[in-house]
Amino acid sequence: MKLSGGVEWALHCCVVLTGMTEPVPAARLAEFHDVSPTYLAKQLQALSRAGLVRSVQGQAGGYVLTRAPERISVLDVVEAVDGAQAAFTCTEIRQRGPFAATPEACRTPCPIARVMIDADKAWRESLRATSIADLAGTVARDVGPGTLPRAQAWIAQRA
Repeated sequence: MKLSGGVEWALHCCVVLTGMTEPVPAARLAEFHDVSPTYLAKQLQALSRAGLVRSVQGQAGGYVLTRAPERISVLDVVEAVDGAQAAFTCTEIRQRGPFAATPEACRTPCPIARVMIDADKAWRESLRATSIADLAGTVARDVGPGTLPRAQAWIAQRA
């Protein structure tokens, strides 16, 4: 499983947005994370299309979460940015070659497809079980309880 860099950026932005009381401009988020404003804007647009963030227009505009961070899963963000397609696609290779199985013999997925499907389900369930609020709490535990509030204060300062 390989995720795009946009997933990482989108998750970081969602974590930062958890404690913001005012909309945060995309340019400010890009500056804080030292990432391309153009590329980050695409990730924020994907989050907006998925209904995870809302764009507020105007001089004091920017992005806000659309619901409580406890109600946004990591899977929501991953699927918003990279899509919901399965990681594995079975091409029924067992129906090819000199010992090709007949379609009738392939009514159930092969062991390889089953294990890959099970792995995809487990991965998605793990991401579904972790919320943006959980990630924000982990930042406080791992880096220090004041880190996220300091970051949010810096971001809230209008340039």
